[in-house]
Amino acid sequence: MSNSQTVVVDKSGHKVRQMFAEIAPKYDLMNHVLSMNVDRWWRWRTVARLAPQSDWQVLDVCTGTGDLALALLKKMKASAKQPRNQSTSIAGSETEQLGKRILSSDEARQQSWSGVQVVASDFCRPMLEIGQKKAERQNVSRLQFVEADSLQLPFPSEQFDLVTVAFGLRNVSDTLGGLQEMARVTRTGGRVGVLEFTMPRVWPLSSLYRFYFLRVLPRIGQWFAKNRSEAYSYLPESVGQFPQYEQLSALMNEAGLNDVKFYPMTLGLATLYVGTKA
Repeated sequence: MSNSQTVVVDKSGHKVRQMFAEIAPKYDLMNHVLSMNVDRWWRWRTVARLAPQSDWQVLDVCTGTGDLALALLKKMKASAKQPRNQSTSIAGSETEQLGKRILSSDEARQQSWSGVQVVASDFCRPMLEIGQKKAERQNVSRLQFVEADSLQLPFPSEQFDLVTVAFGLRNVSDTLGGLQEMARVTRTGGRVGVLEFTMPRVWPLSSLYRFYFLRVLPRIGQWFAKNRSEAYSYLPESVGQFPQYEQLSALMNEAGLNDVKFYPMTLGLATLYVGTKA
């Protein structure tokens, strides 16, 4: 298809929020089924590569139902390091109380974030509600869910040691703007990690995957999800039009991140990009 015939994917905030709200109850199941559970491994590899420490503060944007945020927190709790200052070691009861409900953007702006190790933000509340229930089932503390737009994050500049996003940046209407916000709230010397779908470069996998992604995945996803917004047609369209590999790395550089590297996984079905705040 020529560029003149390409239909630009509608990534307006209202459209994307409504679409994900509709599929929220089956979102996790569909991700695992359609990826044959490989998405779990991708997140595990991401956490292992980023290696968050117990004294860090971490933000996961476009968190969806919180899978990456929960994985990051589990890794941090496994670290043996002690908190570096009093602001990250306040009484557990205070932190646990803070995490019992989803905060709005306005409420988030009033928080000091002391004692909260991981903040998980998304602008789709039904997704966050599922994530909150996961955290409750796992009896997780020091994790706070926040309803917020990734283009207008309600956090101070230089707040977090690590900022991540998994399979969500392509849904942001302004890719560069989203990266700039992630960089803004990252401390100097901190890192930004982006995990995203990519199209494999190796033939014949590239052709086979393109066929699955464009022809098979939308039909299976639509059969399970049965949502009006055709979310699983949106998925391959949004991936196909999203900058990949060197193009996304260049955007991360433009957003103020240095030493950007990308790490393809499963022969390039997904890729982790990592940059350091200048």
